[in-house]
Amino acid sequence: MSHRGVEVVLGRLATDEGMRRRFWQAPGQALAELIESGLELSQVERLALEALDPAALHRFALALDPRLQKAQLAAQGRD
Repeated sequence: MSHRGVEVVLGRLATDEGMRRRFWQAPGQALAELIESGLELSQVERLALEALDPAALHRFALALDPRLQKAQLAAQGRD
């Protein structure tokens, strides 16, 4: 079994704010979205990823250099 799918998911969660937001709202649905796009995850991997703490993922993402983050097209602070 390869952990490539897990690495991809963790990378996306760390660098893609939109994916983090979807994961925060509905972890299973966010993972299903990635699986539907062709990502392979075992049931064990999926359950382990669903159990991740979204707040911890957010803190980790904030610790990364902003140049590693996916650019957001919407202007922040506008509502």
